[in-house]
Amino acid sequence: MSADTPRRIVLLRHAKAEWSDSSDHERPLADRGRKDAPVAGRWLAGAGITPDLTLCSTSVRTRETWKLAVHELPQRPKTVYEERIYEASLGELIALLNETSDEVNDLMLVGHNPGVHALADALSGEADGDLLPRMNRSGFPTASVAVLTFNGSWKSVEHGVGRLVAYWTPHE
Repeated sequence: MSADTPRRIVLLRHAKAEWSDSSDHERPLADRGRKDAPVAGRWLAGAGITPDLTLCSTSVRTRETWKLAVHELPQRPKTVYEERIYEASLGELIALLNETSDEVNDLMLVGHNPGVHALADALSGEADGDLLPRMNRSGFPTASVAVLTFNGSWKSVEHGVGRLVAYWTPHE
């Protein structure tokens, strides 16, 4: 692959989860989350986004979010459930992206805050219009999506490498 191969990173925060007595990892989606996740999937489909590969946290709420969202896409991408996403730091998320095969052009990561928001912010060296301030003001609420582009190898992903080209929340 060429050093200027265009890549796309799609970051999806899990939809609204219930607060329950079960462990944080086992929290299911709330009613609102079950409504918002398919809406996020429809937004992705409408934006022409079908990832080559999805990395999804192993938590119940992220798996449920992805299951509901992916049914709205025209194709089912390969999905890997990755336990390292749960409670990952920014550095750990970047390291995970760096491990991605260069055969993948469009990668989706389904995860949690504060990691997903921190990753979108850190990778955004540039942004279209007011997307970056809007994303940062909103705090990246549940079921939100950020889309970043960059050129090169996944091994080159680092702070400031990308351009934030889309940001969507279900309640705008």
